[in-house]
Amino acid sequence: MSAPRSGSRPSRRAGLADRLGRPPRGILLLGLAGTVLMFIGAPGGGGIPVRDPILGNSALSFWRYGHGQILASLVVYTGLALMVWAWVRLGREVLARRAGGRAVLTVSGIWALPMLITPPLFTRDPYSYLAQGALPLAGFDPYLFGPDAMGGIFTDNVHFFWQDTPAPYGPLFILLAQGIVLLVGQNVLVGVIAMRLALLTGVALLIAVLPALTRRLGGRPAVALWIAVANPVMIVHMVGGVHNDLLVVGLIPLAALLALQDRPGWAVAVGSLAMAVKASAGLILPFLVLIWAARLTGGFFSRLVRAGVPSVAMFLVVFGGCTWVSGFGLGWLPALSAPSMIVNWLSWSTGAGQAAAGLVGIVVDEVNEQAFVDTFRAIGGGVLAVLIAALWWKAREGGTVAIRNAAIAMALAAVLAPTTLPWYLSWGFCLLAMTAWSARGMQWVVFGSVWLMIVYFPNGETALYVWPFLLLCAVAGVLAAVSLLRPDPLGLRRGRPPGAPDDRVAGSGDRSGVRGTTAVIDGVRDRG
Repeated sequence: MSAPRSGSRPSRRAGLADRLGRPPRGILLLGLAGTVLMFIGAPGGGGIPVRDPILGNSALSFWRYGHGQILASLVVYTGLALMVWAWVRLGREVLARRAGGRAVLTVSGIWALPMLITPPLFTRDPYSYLAQGALPLAGFDPYLFGPDAMGGIFTDNVHFFWQDTPAPYGPLFILLAQGIVLLVGQNVLVGVIAMRLALLTGVALLIAVLPALTRRLGGRPAVALWIAVANPVMIVHMVGGVHNDLLVVGLIPLAALLALQDRPGWAVAVGSLAMAVKASAGLILPFLVLIWAARLTGGFFSRLVRAGVPSVAMFLVVFGGCTWVSGFGLGWLPALSAPSMIVNWLSWSTGAGQAAAGLVGIVVDEVNEQAFVDTFRAIGGGVLAVLIAALWWKAREGGTVAIRNAAIAMALAAVLAPTTLPWYLSWGFCLLAMTAWSARGMQWVVFGSVWLMIVYFPNGETALYVWPFLLLCAVAGVLAAVSLLRPDPLGLRRGRPPGAPDDRVAGSGDRSGVRGTTAVIDGVRDRG
């Protein structure tokens, strides 16, 4: 009787491995080591609370100050480097079709586990969220008052820049934040974790709809998961940073899938919920109307009216319902200008204004940089409006073209808006990830993701004007991108025998080493 038992153990292990997609163990452990290091460094180098009830009065309090904080930040960066390295290696496996969607999802989930209970990383936004949820409970309208009107422990932890700024978020998110504060009371640490867990429902929605939507948009689920879920920007910036964009990246793809499944009313309802979190998500709504109109008969404008009227009615019911339940009306719309107080060159229009001011400053003694920034922001807004209108018109036949164009419109909105923050690009890329990608395109994703990871320091302060640091990190981004297709780009392992497994990165199902890689670079699309 012992033989069957001994034989059943490998069988059970094999069955579990199959269910998990047989994830590459070395890559999984490498990335996990990275996120564990970030978890260790975050209580000192991250966006830590002003008063830490756990470390604050302990022998480990040195981790929060002076040389200890510097060391903690180095630990965070070491962990980030390991995770990026693991992510690039996972990308090679995906390109070579040695790792499927289930493996990528398993790896992503395990990498993300330490992020669930860390202090915020690369931001202090969740403290603002909690304060905005506490304002209504203290009798203040969050669309009229900033956290400093309330005072208290939540306000103490809000970044000084946002102390007197009303909430720029929709009524659905304010209701969510209010519910979390009711649940956790004055416990800031538990509040951050509870906020993170609540926002992760968006990631769950993204994962649930991704296979079906990816098939419709022509991509590969494994590639889409690698770009949208395993990405360090998702795991570290958005999950570790606790950004409310996590809800948006789940609701937008769900709305897109419902529209393509011929459930346009539900699609508009879900899109309206996304807009009730962040106004930028509303960009998908006009494109959803086009998909609805394309399924009707008659002339274009007739179909547009017959789809538009019920769409507007659905929007008013859903969005208006969220607004009515919140009890604060549309006061958040004027507050949408709050992020424009941030002036950084990640926004193309703002960067152009700063560059123009710098050039003029070469020949003129006194230059009003803000005037240049305001002018170019206005130009950028006009260009954005024209581009969105053109994308909408080109998508008038509906279908998947409308979804792709909506994704491009949201990506353009992220970079042409007066202010761009790294996680804003998730609005469009939660859909673009599901389209067909070439290996060259995936290299650009690697470079862009590494770049977006480092433009803020782990404590949430900007690094955008620390030029030597940015140059060093840009070099690291290029190296990571090249490494996706060249496992040894610096030629450090010349002694390895030709054809060693680690030196072969195939694409589009081709496992013939360099030939396969070259074919993909030349434009072969990863479909299937």
